[in-house]
Amino acid sequence: MADRAADYQRLGIARGEIAPWEDGFRSRPGGPGTFEWWYFDSVLDDGSTLVINFMAKDFRVGKGVNQPPAPVVTIELDRPDGTHVERTSPAHPEDHDFATDGCDVRIGHNRITGDLHTYRIHADIDGVVADVTLTGQVPSWRPKTGHITFGEEKQKYFAWLPSVPQGQVEVTLTIDGTTETRTGTGYHDHNWGDAEMARLMHHWYWARAEAGDYTVIASYITAAKKYGSAEIPIFMLAKNGKILADEDNLVSFTKSNERPDPVTGKPVAGTLVYDYDATAEGGERFRVTFQHENTIVQDRMIESLKGPKKILAKLAGFNGAYLRFTGQVTVERLTHGEDIESVSAPALWELMYFGKPRRAGRGVL
Repeated sequence: MADRAADYQRLGIARGEIAPWEDGFRSRPGGPGTFEWWYFDSVLDDGSTLVINFMAKDFRVGKGVNQPPAPVVTIELDRPDGTHVERTSPAHPEDHDFATDGCDVRIGHNRITGDLHTYRIHADIDGVVADVTLTGQVPSWRPKTGHITFGEEKQKYFAWLPSVPQGQVEVTLTIDGTTETRTGTGYHDHNWGDAEMARLMHHWYWARAEAGDYTVIASYITAAKKYGSAEIPIFMLAKNGKILADEDNLVSFTKSNERPDPVTGKPVAGTLVYDYDATAEGGERFRVTFQHENTIVQDRMIESLKGPKKILAKLAGFNGAYLRFTGQVTVERLTHGEDIESVSAPALWELMYFGKPRRAGRGVL
């Protein structure tokens, strides 16, 4: 993690303070390997999940595949009955605008705007129209500077800003002429970097959840073999809008009941546990457990490519996959090892897996 005073100074940001421009376009000049996206998800009052992503270029393209900037927008809606609705806009290499002083992103006639508290999203792709208002309930947050650096000289980086860790959502959805209005809870973050993610990372788990008065953001990143397969935990726990825990050196991560996904072949854990222990510093201990119930997205990334790009990706050996899960999250507050508070709720999390699965005792292939 880039967390030294010199890192804050180099990046022009303040410790513990987030400015609106940080949610603006950051990967300029957008050269080879750069990526950037503005992501939104929500759990709606009927149990549906809605995900909208604005991408400066399609991050699903694997390493070794040269792709010029061609911004796209994706919509994914998953109903409780298993119905999956997915749309990807045409690429817009010319018809787009990315503001640098705040979040104001337009790709074709799709747009997301916001000020770190209130966001409005409009997406209209092939008969699916979503109009969303997201109002923050937990303040914007980032892990330290939000930058993870790779290499001895820190020459490459991956950056992450959870602009709205949790918020209230109002959604109007129109699907093939039928309109419905929903409410729910939502999340928005912003990612960018200067190297293809598949070159930097082997895989990562990422989750966000709301349980009772608690808000959770949790991630565990495993770097590529080139970077020593380093493991980077990221964790934030808030209660009633106040952040209680976010020191990455105090969190441990375990996974269990791991099985190959039948579609992608990637190993999927049935249980993920983030254990945050600040008792040695006079603080508290919390345990957050994600229990897998359903896999709602099983995306072999190469399938999103067509023509020469797909052929090049196969030749390069690209085997990336993206999976999204639903299940239950449980937040426990522990004192002297005893559970003095426990709340559970539905949750949404993901696994991005660029590398080949590990073999027990053999390391990363």
